[in-house]
Amino acid sequence: MSKKEMDALGWDACDIILVSGDAYIDHPSFGVALIGRVLEAQGFRVGIIAQPDWKSAQPFRALGKPKLYFGVTSGNMDSMVNRYTAERKIRSDDAYTPGGKAGKRPDRALVVYAQRAKEAYPGIPVVIGSIEASLRRVAHYDYWSDKVRRSVLPDSKADILVYGNAERAIVELSHRLAAGEKIESIRDLRGTAYMVPKGWKPGEDWLEVDSSSLDKPGPVKKHANPYFPEQEVCGAKAQQDKAAGESIRESKISLRLKANSQSVVRLPSYEQVVDDPVLYAHASRVMHLESNPGNARALVQAHGERDVWLNPPPLPLAMEEMDGVFGLPYARGPHPAYKGEAVPAWEMIRFSVNIMRGCFGGCSFCSITEHEGRIIQSRSEPSVLREIEEIRDNVDGFTGVISDLGGPTANMYRLGCRDEKIQSVCRRLSCVYPQICKNLNTDHSKLISLYRKARALPGVKKILIGSGVRYDIAVKSPEYIRELVTHHVGGLLKIAPEHTEQNVLSKMMKPGIGTYDEFKRLFDRYSKEAGKEQYLVPYFIAAHPGATDEDMLNLALWLKRNRFRPDQVQTFMPTPLALATTMYHSERNPLEPVSYDSEKVETARKGQVRRLHKAFLRYHDPENWQLLREWLRRHGRDDLIGNGPNQLVPAWKSAPAGAQNRFATPAKKGNAVKSGLQGQPKNRTANKTERPKQGDSRKGQFAAASRHRKGVPTRSGR
Repeated sequence: MSKKEMDALGWDACDIILVSGDAYIDHPSFGVALIGRVLEAQGFRVGIIAQPDWKSAQPFRALGKPKLYFGVTSGNMDSMVNRYTAERKIRSDDAYTPGGKAGKRPDRALVVYAQRAKEAYPGIPVVIGSIEASLRRVAHYDYWSDKVRRSVLPDSKADILVYGNAERAIVELSHRLAAGEKIESIRDLRGTAYMVPKGWKPGEDWLEVDSSSLDKPGPVKKHANPYFPEQEVCGAKAQQDKAAGESIRESKISLRLKANSQSVVRLPSYEQVVDDPVLYAHASRVMHLESNPGNARALVQAHGERDVWLNPPPLPLAMEEMDGVFGLPYARGPHPAYKGEAVPAWEMIRFSVNIMRGCFGGCSFCSITEHEGRIIQSRSEPSVLREIEEIRDNVDGFTGVISDLGGPTANMYRLGCRDEKIQSVCRRLSCVYPQICKNLNTDHSKLISLYRKARALPGVKKILIGSGVRYDIAVKSPEYIRELVTHHVGGLLKIAPEHTEQNVLSKMMKPGIGTYDEFKRLFDRYSKEAGKEQYLVPYFIAAHPGATDEDMLNLALWLKRNRFRPDQVQTFMPTPLALATTMYHSERNPLEPVSYDSEKVETARKGQVRRLHKAFLRYHDPENWQLLREWLRRHGRDDLIGNGPNQLVPAWKSAPAGAQNRFATPAKKGNAVKSGLQGQPKNRTANKTERPKQGDSRKGQFAAASRHRKGVPTRSGR
């Protein structure tokens, strides 16, 4: 991180300099540290410039000129999500900065840093990556400017963009540059994007599939099968010779995949999607359908007189590769330059372990699949156990408690498609919606085995799982739920039904609320058997696309019936590339084929509507009573105004003295819950919770915790 450190190592120059919007924490949960260690293991000399002053190019010269390239990232979060709330207000803190101080990175940090790196040393290649690059690799709706923006490639002037899990691409790119190849000639790496002249193709044998306009299906015409004569398909021979039919099918699949490898799909241009929200929705749908690395085709999108070309997504890392990445010699702490000043994001995950990547859930509001993919990449048991032992032996302050053992989802470890051949041709957006795929392995036995071995390690007192459990697949393995609630819940388990109304859940690609009820029944049963008083804390989203005022009213009534009083709630924030963001911008549903006549999605865009939807979730807050009363009277629901147990808000016009204490959830000693996901910044307002009174039939319920999701690098949850 400094010339002094370079001198101590005997380096005259760095091969690669990584620039990050986050503080430098040498831990595998932080992208820059992980890529830095991977490159170091390949023999490269890596420097890191963390949170540089972007107002001039001088800070980007701190380590001199890199021999190969600058690698630029905005950090572990999209810089706009990091800096702004769902109400577009500037956040008062930054979990990735020493002391939690805000203002250490600019808006659209990826673009600004890349431009400054180009300015610092003209002619040195600039490679951009991280989640901001992944989510902004094509034309995308930007919530904070309320418009469709170009890909970050032309804006940043970068030479190449690396998206998704980047280890393979960045290692090969580095070796090829070191061998003397020019960066503009490296066009065959998976998981990369770059600018090319309009109409460019890698070879003359490539086929361009034009999807720049909406499909207009004509009558379906049945064509003869050239691989299997029609009379044989329908005749007795085909029925008798099943093996031959399977062979033909595999041959067809092989031919199709080979054709895909030399095909590119042309998306509607940037100029088209700026002017036409329906075409934007169509482009979004096409892009998400081309996300399976087993069958994805390249994509191209015109930006003016040039094209943004995207190679297919990276192949998932094998278990041995995952073990190698996580087994590198991380210092597992912030750089000494910070002189012990706390970095909140590090404090949150210092005793947690990441056991896998990816998510096959496909929730439309979540960006995990756009970045990490749907195929689960898991570490081996020995690799995970070694990391726990390393924390036990080397991380200061360890008290015997592993705060989290999970990943983007806590219970997808070593789950996936039962058949690799089926997986290679699948184009489903989710393996669990609208129902769990029959080809999905939901056996949790390997995760149960890992839990048991982890908690049996000497010096380990407790392994906690605080959030991130995908309960619709957990109910397929009651033994997992028993193991979880008996040994790994610290009183509260946060799960995410997100809503109660099917109209909204269908836009989220989430299971019905009945699945939550089934999980809760098993959770309560096994908690009782273990002699433990434990509670579920559900998360809900306000103002999600598809949610009407009536949907939010029904959710509020469900909360009231079940005695949940959320202290803080999350209003839907449209993040780049997410399918729900497409719904928000276009008011069309990209989960289905898109046309100008297709379903129009109800969208809460106006501030007053978003405030109303949030108020429904906080029905118990006196500040919201007047707003809710006005809506209820306007819509003929005066029956819900009053002081009865089945009424939503009191009848008086304003909150009298003491009303806050009477109706808001009281804080009781020992009952505080941290806001948001496990590991949120400690200076966030703690949730106040209320235990049910003795004898209450809803004893298993606990007041809901915060939905303030800031995206810190927790090992469970989003």
